[in-house]
Amino acid sequence: MAFPVVAHSAAYTNEEYQSTHFNLFKDSITVPLKPVLPPGVTQYAFDAAILYYMAAVGHDQVLKGDALAEYIDPYELSESEGKRKMPSAAVRPKNVDELRKVLDISNQYSIPVWTFSRGKNLGYGGPAPRVNGSIALDLHRMNKIIEVNGDYSYAVVEPGVTFTDLYDYCIKHKLKVWPSVPSLGWGSVVGNTLDRGTGFTPTASHHQHICGLEAMLANGELVRTGQFAVSGSQSSHLSKFTFGPSIEGLFLQSNLGIVTKLGIWLTPAPQAFMSCSFDMPDFDDVETIVDVFGPLRRDGLLPNTVYVSNLVEWLGMMGKREELWPEAGPIPEWRLKELQKQLGIGYWNVKFGLYGQRDVIQAHYNELKKIVGKKASKGRLTGEMFSAPDGEILNAASIPEPHGGFFVGVPSLWSLPMVKFRLPKDGGGIGAHYDYSPIIPSSGKTVLEWVKTAKKVCEAESFDLFCDFFMHERHVIFVNMMTFDKTNIAHRQSVQAIFRNLFAEGKKRGFSKYRSHINTMDLVASLYDFNNHAYRRFVETIKDAVDPNGILSPGKQGIWPRRFRENEKMKSHL
Repeated sequence: MAFPVVAHSAAYTNEEYQSTHFNLFKDSITVPLKPVLPPGVTQYAFDAAILYYMAAVGHDQVLKGDALAEYIDPYELSESEGKRKMPSAAVRPKNVDELRKVLDISNQYSIPVWTFSRGKNLGYGGPAPRVNGSIALDLHRMNKIIEVNGDYSYAVVEPGVTFTDLYDYCIKHKLKVWPSVPSLGWGSVVGNTLDRGTGFTPTASHHQHICGLEAMLANGELVRTGQFAVSGSQSSHLSKFTFGPSIEGLFLQSNLGIVTKLGIWLTPAPQAFMSCSFDMPDFDDVETIVDVFGPLRRDGLLPNTVYVSNLVEWLGMMGKREELWPEAGPIPEWRLKELQKQLGIGYWNVKFGLYGQRDVIQAHYNELKKIVGKKASKGRLTGEMFSAPDGEILNAASIPEPHGGFFVGVPSLWSLPMVKFRLPKDGGGIGAHYDYSPIIPSSGKTVLEWVKTAKKVCEAESFDLFCDFFMHERHVIFVNMMTFDKTNIAHRQSVQAIFRNLFAEGKKRGFSKYRSHINTMDLVASLYDFNNHAYRRFVETIKDAVDPNGILSPGKQGIWPRRFRENEKMKSHL
């Protein structure tokens, strides 16, 4: 059952995105929203603060009650049990001056804010706060594209700029750059980058291409990093070099400040692009894939992300699971083999691109064919070249699916339907997903051992192994995805058991997650235990110095301000 959603100004001007966004949240609500106060704040003080917030950003940009439907986790596992994470209100500043006023009010009333750009960290909590009753500090109205430089291939953006906004801007102004985009284009460039998200083009590791950012501290002061901190510097977004400590990393996955401007490097638009695919038929072939492509990532023959997904993830894009296998329990091996044959794909499917000059790409591909032919002869390698004439650049939009898309920086909502994989084929239910995403050494033996373990864990709960991984030079980011029907209690219980067991298996091996759901941030942070958690204690020292009232996203990534660490009453809001 869906509950009414109060209308307010749209989050997106793109009609497709706004409709999808609105329905995603509206249709996910199975239990009415309940009001909650910020921790340690009386109703009287909260009402007074709300009036001040309204004066700061405008009455229509402070939301309460049913208007908070877009500020919850649409995939919340514990909604039916009354444990939904919920903000007390949402505040939406449009510039740094309004943001500074919001933080001033929050400091005066000791009201924590939970900061996000677009709230599309789906599967990890979305826009929902770590601490119940926090103010949802929504930065989507801070959406200026300050600069895109085609000569040096960088952009400077505010938090509300989406990947689609950036792509459209580059097209409109005929700039010779390709932004890197993740699989969904409606998220924030800043938000994704700060959470160490990834794309598919040569600048795919977004956080590694940050160059010069601006952040607001809890007291409203602005700080800039690197050459961006030098007034009038012509190298503000050209060089990561600084004088003294580099502090950009303090604002990644952190609650030490609010990033208000981000410089990020883009990919120069190339003359040519080759869409490459490789597949292998058997489960154990993942060992060969990692041991062939891992060294090629390290020696530079393949200079950017190699994306590997298993058969079940491909099936997730093609319809409902019940249409493929109507029985309870995991899809049996014989049925998976039938589907492989029917679809003409492997159990493991590899996608990547080659970018640059046509003749150089062709030489890379020829060498790749030799290596693959020798080391993975039962696999199938294909490459399709797309090229502009000599001296010209390739138009990314001219490359058709399935070759182009996010591999050439063209954003979409391509992968969103996979969350419906486990919904009843006859309709009903609410599609959702939850992830366990460890960082694993790029070793075929290690990855094979992990997928065997993960498969066993998933199948013990009657779930299929539904996964992909991103190959970097020396490690892989492995994503175990659990798609489920949020209205199905057995599904919710299974997902919780799968996560718990995968986490335990990962912990045995010294694996940590690369990002975390809000509900498991403390759990993941507990893994960083060297010298009695010296890392956490060091960051807490910084936190207490720069945010003495503990208002900025308390608990984010397991970093708690002093008042939450020392006050037992605060724990009722966790």
